[in-house]
Amino acid sequence: MATEIKLPVLGENVDSGTVVKVLVSPGDRVTEDQAVLDLDTDKASVEVPAAASGTVKEIRVKEGDTVKVGQVLMTLEEAAATQEAKPAPEPKRAPEIQKPDVEQELEETAENQETEEPAPEPAARPKKPKRPEVVPFRKEKAQPAAQEPVAATPIVRRVARELGIDISEVNGTGGGGRVSETDVRNYARSIILNATVRKPAVQRGSVELPNFARWGEIDRQPMSPVRRKTAQHVMEAWLSIPHVTHFDTADITDLERLREEFADEVEQAGGKLTITSILVKIVAAALQMFPQFNASVDAAREEIIFKKYYNIGVAVDTDRGLLVPVIRDAAGKNILELSVELSQLAEKARDRKLSADEMQGGTFTITNLGGIAGSAFTPIINSPEVAILGIGRANRQPVYRDGQIEPRRLLPLCVSFDHRVIDGADAARFLRWIADALEEPFKLTLEG
Repeated sequence: MATEIKLPVLGENVDSGTVVKVLVSPGDRVTEDQAVLDLDTDKASVEVPAAASGTVKEIRVKEGDTVKVGQVLMTLEEAAATQEAKPAPEPKRAPEIQKPDVEQELEETAENQETEEPAPEPAARPKKPKRPEVVPFRKEKAQPAAQEPVAATPIVRRVARELGIDISEVNGTGGGGRVSETDVRNYARSIILNATVRKPAVQRGSVELPNFARWGEIDRQPMSPVRRKTAQHVMEAWLSIPHVTHFDTADITDLERLREEFADEVEQAGGKLTITSILVKIVAAALQMFPQFNASVDAAREEIIFKKYYNIGVAVDTDRGLLVPVIRDAAGKNILELSVELSQLAEKARDRKLSADEMQGGTFTITNLGGIAGSAFTPIINSPEVAILGIGRANRQPVYRDGQIEPRRLLPLCVSFDHRVIDGADAARFLRWIADALEEPFKLTLEG
């Protein structure tokens, strides 16, 4: 008997993946939990294990195929099971001798029941004409209810007209169902929120592109699972979150001397002491000082969820696209521990060994483009978080200090924040606190 190997549940909100490599061939002997397939999902690369032991009989997928959870990937055949299955048909022959008589009796009784059942149908048919009578009755009853006057003041009606709202569709919370101006505005807000969530799907199908091949050679390539998920995620975040970006600069001249002094010690521990790993510690401390940056918005309930844990996501550039592994409990770890963990996660991300769980549970994200080029940019918030820190490329600039001009290494910083939760003044204080901690490392020990 053949055993089907199906794609198991790979993680939260992961329902499909792309086959990267088939690790077995027909005729191969596999054991339970042995990896048989390499799969790319929109969150991570995973190995699909065999659910049982046996010999590969048939492979139903190939490289590049998109497979869904529950889909049959291959079948296994157990040799012992096939040998034991041969004598099984012999015992069935004895009862089959008496089966025709029993089946005939059952078929005759079924035929008798079928011939007797049509008799009551004529009696039931006269009841059917009554149904059309009910339909117009309901319609007539619904019309007066829709035309009943809505209890609302002229001012409220004017606000509804200005917002393009049909006031008869608004549920009034006042006495006797009276509609207030707040009711109208809340109704308008709910329409906007619903439209915002659905807009990416509508846009995907509504945009008509020209025939680019008219002007030259083109090459169409499907989006990878990571790129497809990234495109969907940033589009929804951009449309649903009111983004504002604030900029500042930190003087890291003294910090760079300290970083170079302790770099070898961290390297011997298996990590790399970078500005990003230092900032993970600083940001974790800053989130404790500014809890509104460590939150999420529940728009449906009109609530803000403040998190009491500090898990920092760090964007990693890979050949598949941008991945964001998460460092858990960043506030409870020192910079050496954070440097080692960040180096390990970044390596796993680039080697396609990052699990889906290692990219979940983040409360704040850091993205660093300084290692490539550029200074100022406006990062998109990693929803459902409410803020993201961007790091530019540090450069030496002349700075006027203590009555004279001297060269200093300046690091551009930016923070994009959700204006529903965070005000501009809060963002300025938050980013300045981070800049001060970079300029005066003792501040982190003193206040963080």
